[in-house]
Amino acid sequence: MTSVQLDLSRVDYMVVGITAPQTMKLLPNQGAKLSQKVAVADRDGVVQVFSLKRGDVQVAFKTLPGPPAACLELGGAIGTVQDKIFVALKNEVHGYLKKGKLFLAFDTNQTEHISSMHVSGSNLLVCGRHVYSQFYDCVDTNSYVCGDQINDVVALPAEKSGRLVPVLACEDGAVRVLDRSQEAHCVRLPSAPAVLGLYRGDGGDAGDQVLYGAADGSVGLLQVSRTGVTSRLLLLPDAGLAAVTCMDCYDLTGDGTGDLLVGRQDGSLEVYPLPDPGEEAQLGASRLSYTCNESITSIQGGVVGSPGCDEIVAATYTGWIFGLTTELVDKQVALDADGGTVVSHDLRLKLQRLRAEVEEIELKVAKEREKYQDSTLDKFDGVSTIPYITINDKMTLVRQEACYRLLLEAETAIDNVLVQSEVPLHLLDVDKNSAVVSYSECDPASGNCVLVTYRCQANTTRLELKVRTVEGQHGTLRAYVTPLVQPKCCQLRLYRVRPLSLHARCHAVDEARPYNVLTLKGGFSLAEVHSWVCLCLPEVPEKPPAGDKASFCFVSTFLDTMLQCCYWKGVAEFKSDNISTISILKDILTKEATKKKIKLDISYALEEGSTAHALRLLHPRLEAQLELARKVALLGALEELGAEDGGLLPDYRSVLDQRASLRSEFKRQPAHLDRLYGMITDLFIDKYKFKGVNVKGRTPQLLEVLQKGDLQELLDFFEQ
Repeated sequence: MTSVQLDLSRVDYMVVGITAPQTMKLLPNQGAKLSQKVAVADRDGVVQVFSLKRGDVQVAFKTLPGPPAACLELGGAIGTVQDKIFVALKNEVHGYLKKGKLFLAFDTNQTEHISSMHVSGSNLLVCGRHVYSQFYDCVDTNSYVCGDQINDVVALPAEKSGRLVPVLACEDGAVRVLDRSQEAHCVRLPSAPAVLGLYRGDGGDAGDQVLYGAADGSVGLLQVSRTGVTSRLLLLPDAGLAAVTCMDCYDLTGDGTGDLLVGRQDGSLEVYPLPDPGEEAQLGASRLSYTCNESITSIQGGVVGSPGCDEIVAATYTGWIFGLTTELVDKQVALDADGGTVVSHDLRLKLQRLRAEVEEIELKVAKEREKYQDSTLDKFDGVSTIPYITINDKMTLVRQEACYRLLLEAETAIDNVLVQSEVPLHLLDVDKNSAVVSYSECDPASGNCVLVTYRCQANTTRLELKVRTVEGQHGTLRAYVTPLVQPKCCQLRLYRVRPLSLHARCHAVDEARPYNVLTLKGGFSLAEVHSWVCLCLPEVPEKPPAGDKASFCFVSTFLDTMLQCCYWKGVAEFKSDNISTISILKDILTKEATKKKIKLDISYALEEGSTAHALRLLHPRLEAQLELARKVALLGALEELGAEDGGLLPDYRSVLDQRASLRSEFKRQPAHLDRLYGMITDLFIDKYKFKGVNVKGRTPQLLEVLQKGDLQELLDFFEQ
């Protein structure tokens, strides 16, 4: 299928308060290609509906501030226009007509604040962090408690499927299909689904197709029924992209096939042509890729700015509402006979209004600044208050790169960010960042291993960092965010670095691997051992799962080794094909049990072939890094020879031709070879530690073997 490229122009409409995901919708129009109204709710609790008339914003209604709005949905009676606005405010749901009349103020009586919501006819589906509730005409009919955090909820249209079928997206990488108050089916995904949506907005011809956007940037399609998920198709594979925050289906090109609009956490906005129904294919090439410097929280396709001109309307974290329109924005500017520009009368009036508005705002700012300066000099009533700046921060594991992506986003410009860590880690370069980075020397003996300052450029509201941790080291990573406001203030954000921080949840186990087994027995409860596992590993739910037994599987994003955790009251069993993983768990769990004065009976069964298995997994990476280091070391001499003599051997000429990519890759992976050396050294030490032998004195000989890169020689050294 050929992809039609889109050429869209950005038009900014208005600025509201900070917005949460899924808090902006377009009201349906009453005719094709007619202008639509925009409904938006922000963290200040303000709900408003506006439209555009001749380029001017016309506000239909605007509520007073209140509790922060978590989500906004449109609804109405089945078979009628879905133009009623439903907003979730803490644990209440308010309903508004399109002219602003409040017709519903419903208290759900939930103990958790509502984080996601779906409206289908008289059915209202709301979710907190762990609890799902269904209301029919404001009467509680069904509920479900999830073992992990619920990210989003959607329901198959009852008019097509014959019955309401709720679908939950959960943080443990599962999409759960409910039947009333019970889980009917669960499908596991490689990454946690962050957002759900109906295919083409109505679930497709049969109303049973659901789109999901995941935390790893992938997009997929599920065919859902009351009996479960009958088919699963990955439309957009995981390619190291940022998390999906919002999606919508809309036909921008008018070809009848429709397009998928995707908004991401890093501010990128993409348009993909949807595959034909029943076509087992991935999404085609992107028709549009646009990037702004703020996270996209909501995205919709429709007609807002000019009748007859389709566009993409998006909302950002800081409250910007803008459109990417197919209308030629510069059509009102023409050239005269002498080559000069001629501005139309309407555009000239608009520019005059904008200049007057800017002058008025500048005058207000100058008066307020003067008023503030005077109050600080007054001995009696001069008060300097520290403003509270809302910061959106998230630290997620990027599996492809075996590192963490730390996102820091503020509602105002960021002056600088100070990153401090009490454990060793590496901060990687991010191409999107324009900040000036300064490294400071640290004394690890004082508990300070990393100290880095990022000085941001003007008007930077978002900073993205990549952090590569070292397994076996655990502690706290701190980020001190200083916004560009007066008086100077700073906000502290804390992030836990876990001992097995580079392990990610998985749902399939390779039983053919040689596993080492660690068994702990003692007087601990299920909740206590679950808290220990949560301390060691990421992506573990805060609360222990329901039942008497818990089981989790993990895969190392760096080594591809696996870990199985199975525990219940008084017994915990851990299996891994990496003996270093078993050693780390043994040390941490023993330490935690000692803190609580719990006596443990520790036993372990080591598989002799596990060490050779782990080395075979590591060796391709070691060989590639040694070759990269060798080529980079040769570049200096080759550049001198290549400038004087063109008679280089083909292998050396190839290295010289690839110098830019080689240096870029080497810079992108600092200390990567040292990291591999450290892992293999730990593997060697841990293998003999369980046998009661101290081999730390042989590490210099091991490093000599590693520098040669020969696998068989390395295996022989481990067996000596």
